[in-house]
Amino acid sequence: MPMRQRRKSRSASPSASTSVDALLSEERSFPPPKTFQARAHLSNGEIYKQAEKNYQAFWARQAQELVWSKPWKKVLQWNPPFAKWFVGGKLNACVNCVDRHIETPLRNKAALIWEGEPGDHRTLTYFDLYREVNKLANGLKSLGIKKGDRVAIYLPLVPEAVISMLACARIGAVHSVVFGGFSAEALRERINDASAKLLITADGGFRRGAIVQLKNAADNAVAGCPSIQNVVIVRRTNNEINMHPVRDHWYHDLVKNQSGHCKAEAMDVEDMLFILYTSGSTGKPKGIMHTTGGYLTGVNYTTKYVFDLKPDDVFWCTADVGWVTGHSYLVYGPLSNAATCVMYEGSPDWPERNRFWKIIEKYGVTIFYTAPTAIRQFMKWGTQWPDGCELSTLRLLGSVGEPINPEAWIWYHKYIGRGKCPIVDTWWQTETGSILISPLPGVTSLKPGSATKPLPGIEAKVLNESGKEIKVGGGYLALTRPWPSMLRGIYGDPQRYKSTYWNRWGGKYYFTGDGAKKDEDGYYWLLGRVDDIMLVAGHNISTMEVESALVDHPSVAESAVVGITDEIKGQAIAAFVTLKEGNKPGPEAEEDLKQHVVTKIGAIARPKKVIFSNDLPKTRSGKIMRRLLRDIAEGRALGDVTTLADSSVVAALKVKYEEET
Repeated sequence: MPMRQRRKSRSASPSASTSVDALLSEERSFPPPKTFQARAHLSNGEIYKQAEKNYQAFWARQAQELVWSKPWKKVLQWNPPFAKWFVGGKLNACVNCVDRHIETPLRNKAALIWEGEPGDHRTLTYFDLYREVNKLANGLKSLGIKKGDRVAIYLPLVPEAVISMLACARIGAVHSVVFGGFSAEALRERINDASAKLLITADGGFRRGAIVQLKNAADNAVAGCPSIQNVVIVRRTNNEINMHPVRDHWYHDLVKNQSGHCKAEAMDVEDMLFILYTSGSTGKPKGIMHTTGGYLTGVNYTTKYVFDLKPDDVFWCTADVGWVTGHSYLVYGPLSNAATCVMYEGSPDWPERNRFWKIIEKYGVTIFYTAPTAIRQFMKWGTQWPDGCELSTLRLLGSVGEPINPEAWIWYHKYIGRGKCPIVDTWWQTETGSILISPLPGVTSLKPGSATKPLPGIEAKVLNESGKEIKVGGGYLALTRPWPSMLRGIYGDPQRYKSTYWNRWGGKYYFTGDGAKKDEDGYYWLLGRVDDIMLVAGHNISTMEVESALVDHPSVAESAVVGITDEIKGQAIAAFVTLKEGNKPGPEAEEDLKQHVVTKIGAIARPKKVIFSNDLPKTRSGKIMRRLLRDIAEGRALGDVTTLADSSVVAALKVKYEEET
């Protein structure tokens, strides 16, 4: 089967580009290496047949890999669109990630190997992790936190972030981790939506040699958060901060005299484990709810089989815990499998562009899981950086966050995996909780750029607008039956859950928001978002959220935001802005608006380009024509403008854009 049309790579170094192009021109697939297959957990397709024969029985077998304090009575209770898995069962996520390992020789195995950006490092064994989690759990209880309370976590990528998540899970509190790159306003919005009682933050964090002022941002956020009663601060950077005399507590003081044992709550299988916010097309972030038993089953299963995890592996997922990838494949999935996990606080190019490769060399990383955005950046920097490091310990590579283009796949395989490592290109979402479409590395022949097929136990289809299956060709990606790690709803808004994910085909199937195509071999090729969500560096950003931030600026009358192609990030943000009378466009105004978006949302949402216009193209009913704005921003043909109220607006915008680029 020929692969998608080959594009000339512009981001690899010249020497790399030639060999990548040569490999792509062969239009080849990559079967599992025989040496890898010989040791793999799964080396044939029998598991697919078992799962399809009785998928509920299949998932019950996966759930039995966990430790339960009370067995379940029913595998699945399905009242579309609401699912309950392993009904009646009880367990605790922290017990499954920590306690069960310390009762075995694994107690002295490294659980977390952490390196800070300045070069400091810590290693916590499973017994170390157990004690630290228990002390913080007792500390949280001393501040009045109990089962069902929400705790916000706003930290750099330090061990205390993982400890905080597990401590919440231990006592039955619901954690809501907010990425440390988000602004004070974004943090405030998430705290208030969840009505969090306590915030865990840090004095600061390190990024490219500078200190990120987390406590200052937290103070600004909490000033508008009436539900917050206490703030716990991790000492990381020793920069000067303000301490509220009653509300604020140093983390080290809170845990200093606490007991190293705290009884774990027996949680109902459907009790909430965490809320994680993701962008919504209405502008307001959606609080995605994940519960304990089904979520843990999904991440435990996929960590073991997608990554072919072995007891001697050193597993490095580069994601921050502020994103779902960090939740599932830095914390709950690997730790429930007793893995040794690497954590790194900082940037991949600090102090030099070989930092990631130096970490792999230093700690003997065997499994490396990162984003296509990072891979494309590595390509741009050139092969001299990985070539100068010892990467022979690697045996498996992974890709996550967005579709990986074939050129990047080949480069990753050749220059990082040295041609011997299978690549698991994984598709999933915050909402799905765990990986759903991915190769099984000892079973699946790989096609560069394809996530291959749904995992055993998962049913996905490509559908047209009316819900008819497309056997070969492109359409909407849908999930056509429930799975254990699926979201249980949007916090406080069940109607939004229904309308966002279940309305497209009459409530019958889950709408992923992604386009996909299937080839003659049944392989899935993900095509990106089809709704009003932009996929920027693998992270969902709502067009409405950025537009709202722009209109909040006193000089802006109207704005429209679209995603545009970016060779590194996949998509970048282009903002079309109409200023109020008396305000002048120009470089200073553009920079001011970009910074305003950073202040309102965070650096992840900073527009790449702001384009000023006297008007925006609209239909006669007043709807902004984003399709045409994308055409303009991408430099494509404008297409049909017969429905515009004033078609000359589009032509003027196109001229304006071409003048400025």
